[in-house]
Amino acid sequence: MADKKIKVTLVKSTIGRLKRHKACVAGLGLRRVNHSVEVLDTPANRGMINKVSYLLSIEE
Repeated sequence: MADKKIKVTLVKSTIGRLKRHKACVAGLGLRRVNHSVEVLDTPANRGMINKVSYLLSIEE
């Protein structure tokens, strides 16, 4: 069974956000607005995505 990946794009700025939310965005590997990364579908990554979902665009 292949590892499932999720494509995540930062669509809103992290300026003025909570420190924890900025840490989640950085933990996902996102650096700037409109930057996209593919992350593994793990519970840890899902938790970070759910916490900052208002800043992200997610594609399965």
